[in-house]
Amino acid sequence: MELYFASLGCDKNLVDTEHMMGVLTGEGYDFTSDPAEADVIIINTCCFILDAKQESIDTILELAEYKKTGRAKALIVAGCLGERYRDELLAEMPEVDAVVGALAWEEIGQVLKKVSEGERPQVYKTEKAKTPKRVITTPGGHSSYLKIAEGCNKACSYCIIPKIRGPYRSVPMEELLEEAETLAAAGVKELCLVAQETSLYGTDLYGEKKLPVLLDRLNAIEGLKWIRILYCYPEEIDERLIDAMLRNDKVCHYLDMPIQHCEDRILKAMGRRTDKADITKKIRLLRERIPDICLRTTLITGFPGETEEEFEALLAFVEEAKFDRLGCFPYSAEEGTRAAEMDGQLPEDVKAERADRVMALAKTLSLQKNKERLGSTETVIVEGYLPEDEVYVGRTYRDTPEIDNYVFFESPRELMTGTFLRVAIEGADEYDLIGAIADESAE
Repeated sequence: MELYFASLGCDKNLVDTEHMMGVLTGEGYDFTSDPAEADVIIINTCCFILDAKQESIDTILELAEYKKTGRAKALIVAGCLGERYRDELLAEMPEVDAVVGALAWEEIGQVLKKVSEGERPQVYKTEKAKTPKRVITTPGGHSSYLKIAEGCNKACSYCIIPKIRGPYRSVPMEELLEEAETLAAAGVKELCLVAQETSLYGTDLYGEKKLPVLLDRLNAIEGLKWIRILYCYPEEIDERLIDAMLRNDKVCHYLDMPIQHCEDRILKAMGRRTDKADITKKIRLLRERIPDICLRTTLITGFPGETEEEFEALLAFVEEAKFDRLGCFPYSAEEGTRAAEMDGQLPEDVKAERADRVMALAKTLSLQKNKERLGSTETVIVEGYLPEDEVYVGRTYRDTPEIDNYVFFESPRELMTGTFLRVAIEGADEYDLIGAIADESAE
């Protein structure tokens, strides 16, 4: 039996998809990249914001057509949409043959068995099974994600994740190390640490933050070259984490620090546990201690009650902070969240226009940052080749896979994806760099 997987949403969802594939590999199933050739279609869905929810619904309806035109006998919905809309999915979407909650992916084999017997099952659970083998699906297989915790305790007023994923639960360190060693043995050279918040890793299991210790132990794994830290909330970043980033040579000087806003009144309404002064202090501390650090952040515009003055202050803060990487999204009023019930909901066009203005400024700042790198020589990991342009594509330590920027360069010989080399930077645009190989012995 051949299965087709579609994984939507965030990198944490992708890890769950790879684990489901690992479970099913162990049970003898095969996979296809063509939904028309699949006997069963499995969609790991997202519903973090309205656009993600709509994408999930559209994907379900689109792939359900293969039950009419292809070989597919069943369509299974997994992940956050199934967790959030437990009763509605099967009741309102006859195209769906089974629902697997976001915390029940290890049951996917049993669900397939029940579907084959004519049942229409729903499976939900919260206890965590031991992490199984994964099927690496990231392009090239040289970069992968390590999910170090599940759920969240922060309860931000705009976020539905704690209701879907539950409270913060760290994965035991020994399990993570075993998984990381398995990934490295399979050829993974770059490991991206993910969770709803990585900086709190270990507090529930060990009574204190253990991310620095985890970094020390991951750094010792043979084969890994880069370790990247994503999703650290500013209030949880401390000297111990900075020290660990400095003493471990494989840890990239890169930090994803989502702040969402800078104005204290908005931050308080969002339920964030920080303020503008602390955010400013953390940015200054990180750049003083790690001068070459690359800081990424995420912002939300149009939160209920956001005034034009508060938005202008956000723009001024972005220009002052000069983040190296920045994403910005219009606020999405999610049912079941406190923010959705707040007064002062703004029109969609206002929220979108403000997000566009932030991204226009970020684009200008990115160009300035890239021009500063002209004449430098950077270590680059090869991502692939563009035959139509006859150039290779790579990333520096400043760039998370499939999210951030690229470096384009030519090579007289064929290069393997996952190769590290040194590239002299000769050109720059708003997001990407152009270079020439300076040294092929960066391994």
